[in-house]
Amino acid sequence: MILALLALLAGLVLLVWAGDHFVTGASQLATALRIRPAVIGAVVLGFGTSAPEMVVSSLAAINGEPALGVGNIVGSNVANVSLGLGVAALLMPIPFSRMALRRDVPWSVTTAAIFALLVVDGTLGRFEGGLLAVLMAFTLVWLVRSSRDDTLPSDAVTSPVAQDAGRPITSLIRALLGLFGVILGAQFAVEGATALAEHWGLSDGFIGFSVVAVGTSLPELATVVAAARKGHAELIVGNLFGSNVFNSLAVGGAMGLVGAGAIDDPTLTGLGIGAMMVVIVLAYLSALVGKRASRIDGVALLAIYIGAMVLLGVS
Repeated sequence: MILALLALLAGLVLLVWAGDHFVTGASQLATALRIRPAVIGAVVLGFGTSAPEMVVSSLAAINGEPALGVGNIVGSNVANVSLGLGVAALLMPIPFSRMALRRDVPWSVTTAAIFALLVVDGTLGRFEGGLLAVLMAFTLVWLVRSSRDDTLPSDAVTSPVAQDAGRPITSLIRALLGLFGVILGAQFAVEGATALAEHWGLSDGFIGFSVVAVGTSLPELATVVAAARKGHAELIVGNLFGSNVFNSLAVGGAMGLVGAGAIDDPTLTGLGIGAMMVVIVLAYLSALVGKRASRIDGVALLAIYIGAMVLLGVS
């Protein structure tokens, strides 16, 4: 019990410290390569901060606990949009660029819906995993090619941190070291949180949706807080919605390919999936209407997250 609590606290401290270096290195790299920060946020940060979900969910499928893995994906998607975006909006208003509203956010909603349709019948097999993996490969190619249209103009105004970008290799090393620290911190936090949850006698599906999902979403939350402190709104949007794409396609695909099989948790595949889609669609509609996430939106998103957690816990 005490060791689990210490692991959780150590993971949180490491996440905050490493997340700051991760965001700084990534934003400087984006400027040095003259690429729009949202692309770095979606590809580098989105994929990197989804690594804990990939590890946890794949191991859960291999160990015959697919409900834990799927609950992790669903809960992480909910936490990214409601908890992550909600906390970010409380720290600073988050504007949504035209490109984000036209491409990044809609694709995040679409991939989450595809994942939901494939698992709502209570199974996640190799066919579904292969389909999700193919869509992930398409997404990567699409993002890289479209980034050619996202290059920064020569007179672009960047943040003070980005203006001091220095050499690309230095920024890359700083980002990778920060990413390593974020993943390591997440592992400590997840192991500690999971041990505490098991000590309290919670089910696999609920552990995956709540404790493990929050734990594996801590990298996103840590980078969001660091990015908000430095005023990098595009990194926040790219990271959170990009992470949801990787969760739905890459993590879901990996689970299917290793043979997750029957999920055997009707509450998770019913109410949990429904909560995920409601939260994601509401966040998208709010972004379309206001073109930004304000502090009021942040409070509403956090309230939705708490409500979803309580509703699933009661069910």
